[in-house]
Amino acid sequence: MTNQVNQAIKDVFNELAHTLESGQVGPSIKIGLTINGSELGFDVMREAAAIAKAEGLFEVVLIGESQDWTSDYEHYEANNEQEVETTLDKLLEDGTIDGAVTLHHTFPIGVSTVGRVITPALGKEVFIATTTGTTATVRAEAMVLNAINGIAVAKAKGIENPTVGIVNVDSAHTVERALNQLKDKGYHITFGQSARADGGVALRGNDLLLGSTDVMVCDSLTGNILMKLFGSYTSGGTYETTGFGYGPGVGDGYDRIINIVSRASGAPVIANALKYAYQMAKGKLVEVAKAEYQSAKHAGLKDVVEGLQPKAAAVEEEVKAPEKEIVTSSLSGIDVLDLEDAVKALWKAGIYAESGMGCSGPIVMVSDANAEKAKEVVTEAGYM
Repeated sequence: MTNQVNQAIKDVFNELAHTLESGQVGPSIKIGLTINGSELGFDVMREAAAIAKAEGLFEVVLIGESQDWTSDYEHYEANNEQEVETTLDKLLEDGTIDGAVTLHHTFPIGVSTVGRVITPALGKEVFIATTTGTTATVRAEAMVLNAINGIAVAKAKGIENPTVGIVNVDSAHTVERALNQLKDKGYHITFGQSARADGGVALRGNDLLLGSTDVMVCDSLTGNILMKLFGSYTSGGTYETTGFGYGPGVGDGYDRIINIVSRASGAPVIANALKYAYQMAKGKLVEVAKAEYQSAKHAGLKDVVEGLQPKAAAVEEEVKAPEKEIVTSSLSGIDVLDLEDAVKALWKAGIYAESGMGCSGPIVMVSDANAEKAKEVVTEAGYM
């Protein structure tokens, strides 16, 4: 009992000291930084820690090899990658730190990171969902979950109603349909629009540069490439100069805030990543993500995800094309992987159709006279 009282008194005095020093009321938030393993050496870590410390928003706790400057911080020595990861996990588990920034962490399947970049066109901050890790092994399923992860992070950052767009990669239109199913059944999601004249939820390269939506949904491999491009385009690729790093790992039931940076991340990016982790801890990301997943589950997430799984191979029915017509009308919003199946569905309905690729992605082309009927057939078949 005496120990508990002494600890309570100690916590009160520490909180008071933090308030006097930083001007912030409330307990100090501690963010860990692992300092081993950067391609740019220890100096970049020293500079990043100093930038974060100077802001006075939170305490920086170092994990890694002892250096002549680590004594300026709360420091836990760890001399190899295994020791670093073990120490990091322990400090998070016992509550010594509230979040962390590290160059490497093994996330379980189901967890991936939401990066944050500054777009070059307008200087807007945008969340890339996601950038590392594997949310699911099926791309469309992963992207649906990535959208939920991105919304959770944006809300934890303080954006009440983040707009969502889907990077125009394979499965983008399938993901759009799946997210609309969740929306129709009560999951709150606000779709943004492409800045291109034809609009739409599918985002093109222009939209990435402009930051057309708050959250940009993609698969992790694409997101990883985007992070590297946004972060290091000013240095020619050798040094990441802008942005907030690859972000915190998020997933259904994941209860830690661990932000990732690259071995090529420069001091400004690492300092921003520390601030990003602090904002996630302050914004209670774990609780926000839990609420988002609960809402999505109530809207039928399980059924939606099951509908995205690969179908067992069936004996393909031979369908012959109707008599050829001049095709001048196009149907868009069909995933490239469904394109030929959509064409065959129209042939089976007696409508001549051809597949093609428009400037905004895959299209099915039909005659003007058959355009409305074709749209009904393709929509009913689940391809639009």
